[in-house]
Order: sequence, then C-alpha cells, then structure tokens
Amino acid sequence: MTVRGSTAQAAAQSCYHCGLPVPKGTSYDVEIDGVPRPMCCPGCRAVAQAIVDGGLQDYYRHRTAMPDGRSEPLPEILDELRLYDRPEVQRAFVTAGDGEVREASLILEGITCAACVWLSERHVGELPGVLDFRVNYTTHRARLKWDDSRVHLSGILEAIAAIGYRAHPFDPARQEALQQRERAQMLKRLAVAGLGMMQVMMVAVGLYVGHDQGMEAGIRELLRWVSLAFATPVVLYAAQPFFVSAWRDLRRRRLGMDVPVSLAVGAAYAASLATTLAG
Repeated sequence: MTVRGSTAQAAAQSCYHCGLPVPKGTSYDVEIDGVPRPMCCPGCRAVAQAIVDGGLQDYYRHRTAMPDGRSEPLPEILDELRLYDRPEVQRAFVTAGDGEVREASLILEGITCAACVWLSERHVGELPGVLDFRVNYTTHRARLKWDDSRVHLSGILEAIAAIGYRAHPFDPARQEALQQRERAQMLKRLAVAGLGMMQVMMVAVGLYVGHDQGMEAGIRELLRWVSLAFATPVVLYAAQPFFVSAWRDLRRRRLGMDVPVSLAVGAAYAASLATTLAG
C-alpha cells in the first residue's frame, strides 16, 4: 500500500507533457480533458495550452514517448502546427485519397471580407503540393486537398499563419464558439463607433449653433478637444480591424478593400487632429 501511494505521488509530481519532475512551489497546471495536469515550466505549459487550444488533446492519448527535455516557449505556433502531421491526430479530420492525396476541412480565423478569402485562396493555392483550397466566406470553412508527399499539413497551416490567419480542423462546436466570439467583438466595436459618432455630432451641433450666437473662443477650443477625445477610441478601437487587414495586405504587396478604407479613416483623423492642435 505504501509503495502504491509513493508511486502515485511521484506520478503526480511529474510533468504531464515531458515527464520531468515538477519543481516544488511552482504551479503551471493546464486543464486537459477536464483534469488539471501539472507542468514543470512555462515552456511546457505554453505548448500544452497550445495543444489544448488547438483541440489536439488526442496527442496525449496516442503518444508513445515523452518529448526530449523541457519545451521551449517559442515558437509556440510551430510546435502546435507540427502536431497536425501525426497520423493519429489526422485520423479525426483528414480523409485519405489516391496515393498520398489528402483532404481536410478547416476553420479559418480572421476572415473579415471577400478580399480575405481571395488572398488566402491565392496564397495557399500557389504552394507546391496543394491541389485545391477553397474558402466559404459565410461559414469561414475551408476545403483543402493536398499531396502529402510534396507538402505536409503543418507547412500549409504555417503558410496560412504567415498571412495573418489561423486555421484549425473543422469542428461544429469550435466553429460556433469562434463565431460567437467574433460576433461579440464586432458588437463591442459597433457600440463604441455608434456612441462616439453620436457624441461627436452633438458637439458639432453645439459648435455650429455657437458660431452664430457668439460662443467664446475658449469654449470652442474646449469642445474641439472633447470631440477629439470621443473620436479617438472610434478610430483606434472600432476601426482597428480595417487597419490590421490593410497592414497585412500591404505586407503581402496586395491591395484589398481595407486599404482605401483605412487610408480614408486615417487621413480624416490626421487632418482633424492637425486642425485641433493648430487651434
């Protein structure tokens, strides 16, 4: 009985990811399959969390050996993507075709417009070994067909990440959670934009009326700064997706619809800021 208890205690003090001892006084637990699992260092915790976030808990059920030593925290995304090349992981979402041809359904994060679909399809479709890649703009679901002898799935997912998107195996529950999170974020941005717009218009009406009724210069200057304060979060927060997408397109030397929108918003804000500072 004593030996059995000691064995269980030793197992509980071993890192669930790499098997090394967990230092006393540390707490790097990661919840895997509903159970908090001990980790020995921030690196193992980062990799284990990436595995869980990617829906790859099956890795721990099917692995036949522990990793060599502690995991490095960077680059976390590469550690996660390489797991998708394991046959036991692909079994859940990849269909084998003739020879080395494989097919899979993916979910893409970060799709905001039709130009995003065009960019991702064009970029991935040009990869050697990719036979077909199509993205549904409405559902953000992608259908991928590739030759595994020429390119591995992790390489395709890495190429998708390089242009600012994240791809995961298609899972209805994960897709619903992703859509709910994106919907909540967009509603917050819309609320900030709406409230900011109404406040700026109220200040503008006051300035218009005050101009004809002899408003003091100090009051006009104050109202302009108040208007700037209301407009700033609209540009920096509510319009952030436009700027992020535009920067991604410019880095890839392509012009999407977010580029002219960002230029218009940025130019209008810069001109208004300059005018306010100049009095």
